[in-house]
Amino acid sequence: MPDAPAGPPTPPVALSALLALEDLGLRRIAGPADAELLWVHTSEMADPYPYLLGGELLLTAGVLLTDPDAYAARLVEAAAAALGFGVRPVHEAVPPELVAACERHGLPLVEVGPGTPFTAIARAVWRLMAEARLRELRRVARAQQALATAAARPDPVPAVLHQLAAQLPGYAVLRAAGGEELHTAGRLPAPSVRAALSRLADVVAPADRGAPATATDTAGGARLSAYGLGGGHGLVLAVATGGREMVGREAGSQEAGSGREAGSRETGNREAGGREAGDHTLAGVAVVLLSLLAAPHQSADAAHRSAALVRLLLGAEPAAVAPLLGGDGSWAVVHALRGGGRPADPLAAGALGAALGSALVDAGAGTVAADGVVRVLVPGGGTVSPQPGWTLGVSAPATAGALAEADAQAARALGRARATRTPLVRQGAETGRGLASLVDAGAADAHARALLAPLTPVLAETLRCWLSLHGGWDRTATALGVHRNTVRQRVARCAALLDADLDDMDVRTELWFALGREAARGSL
Repeated sequence: MPDAPAGPPTPPVALSALLALEDLGLRRIAGPADAELLWVHTSEMADPYPYLLGGELLLTAGVLLTDPDAYAARLVEAAAAALGFGVRPVHEAVPPELVAACERHGLPLVEVGPGTPFTAIARAVWRLMAEARLRELRRVARAQQALATAAARPDPVPAVLHQLAAQLPGYAVLRAAGGEELHTAGRLPAPSVRAALSRLADVVAPADRGAPATATDTAGGARLSAYGLGGGHGLVLAVATGGREMVGREAGSQEAGSGREAGSRETGNREAGGREAGDHTLAGVAVVLLSLLAAPHQSADAAHRSAALVRLLLGAEPAAVAPLLGGDGSWAVVHALRGGGRPADPLAAGALGAALGSALVDAGAGTVAADGVVRVLVPGGGTVSPQPGWTLGVSAPATAGALAEADAQAARALGRARATRTPLVRQGAETGRGLASLVDAGAADAHARALLAPLTPVLAETLRCWLSLHGGWDRTATALGVHRNTVRQRVARCAALLDADLDDMDVRTELWFALGREAARGSL
């Protein structure tokens, strides 16, 4: 798993910030004004090129200056950021030939007055760097806190991604190894930038064991980065920041909340196309969080689960392989739907399973169940609690051989939870307690079959749901996923086939008992 950097490097100082210090009396007389300074160096050599690293503000009094054009060309070749020329006592003014050469080669030239020591300039640059680093550390600290807060939200993976895009600011995408975009956040860049970002993500895709953990590139004025997530997930985080082609419509649908506003305030003074020194640090933090959030949370050994699956495929009975899955031999089935009608992607389904303490999660064929329902198998002795952002239906504990019945119970419980807008509904065992325990099971089942014989399974389920919701047409329609008129027609058909007055409480009670017996037998 990639380690997040301990902190951002010292950010460069803009030449304009140094020129703004009135006590130094500096004046730019040639070259562009958008240079960034990494450090200060003083030299009176005729050719300081061998001793420069790049990014310097080179200070000189021109003691050995003989060829201004060659001198400026060598500084540009060495990637010096700017030239500061001190007047007096060697030169009474900056040589015009040097001014012309710097203008010609695009090298910023700053006039240093006779009353300004070179050491004062160096000290000012170091002070500006210290102030910039402190601001950057504070920004990174606030952004790290915002990312950590996002990781605790009901949908942590998209929340972290949106927060990262807001704090940079930029565009972020979480991709599967095959190229599928699982989540996106931020302003959509131009198609050419997105294509370049996709190609860069392929470089760190973990399909190749020798692939690098990170990669960077530029496209359309934007800076691109890709990070392979650890833990063997086959996931890649790709980020694009800066550039005129980054402006577009907002990606994704989830709001970033207060973090988005904070990110906007922090980055309001950035120049277009720039990248703060802490951006890589924030991306590293996001990589760590996403790696942890996407990590498999297993309540039983993976080898045991694989063995259980193989034995089932080879014809073993469910009860025979149940011990390999752990637990006390009983299981509860959980049916879950995400709030707002959002689909449940594999990461969200896995996070739900982790929250419920189980790795036995089914998000449906492929990536998302056709009905949008995530199914989780949890130990029967455990406690299922409501989960933020989800609606849950939980079955009664059942043995491995009765899981099909438990699955039907969970589906009914979820329907009731949706209809009543309740975050969690538990389906209790419908026999063996209360008045039902006083009736002979065989006689009760025979009576239920005879009473409900005129009804089809669809009509019986509609009647059961309608009775459980106290005759509420709208809530029954919601639970069954049909129109309310359909519910009315089905209930009227039930009344006709049964030749019963469904407004009579005695009739409702008898039907409810019979429907409960049939549901307990798995006939509904």
